Amino acid sequence: MKKPILFLFIFLISGMIKAQTNEQVLKMANLKTEIIKMDSLLFTVAFNECKTDLFKKIIADDIEFFDDRSGLNNSKEHEIKTFNEKCARSEKVTRKLNSTTIDKLGDFGAVQLGDHTFLVDGVPVGTAKIYSYLGTKKQ
Repeated sequence: MKKPILFLFIFLISGMIKAQTNEQVLKMANLKTEIIKMDSLLFTVAFNECKTDLFKKIIADDIEFFDDRSGLNNSKEHEIKTFNEKCARSEKVTRKLNSTTIDKLGDFGAVQLGDHTFLVDGVPVGTAKIYSYLGTKKQ
């Protein structure tokens, strides 16, 4: 009698573990989809098409951005000013995403790693650049 009960218990536990794993996989897939969507809105739409209102909406008030050319920027106003200067140029600067990976950081947020290429008037400038993005979700 004890063997069937033990088997039933193990069977039920394994089903719960599988269900939890499937739930975690689904949550991670949703997180990746959301981050890719925001990356696309920020760059493919706002940055590439110079949509200042959308850019302002997406950029966090407490931004911390490190540019390999100019260093640390933690001013939303400065980031918007730089964006507007880019958009005022006669040449069109755009960004193309080449690849990206996203990993969850516990309950804190997520980190996005990838490489992208910047183009001037459709011509790649330099080599692909590696970037990282650390983000938290805010309502």
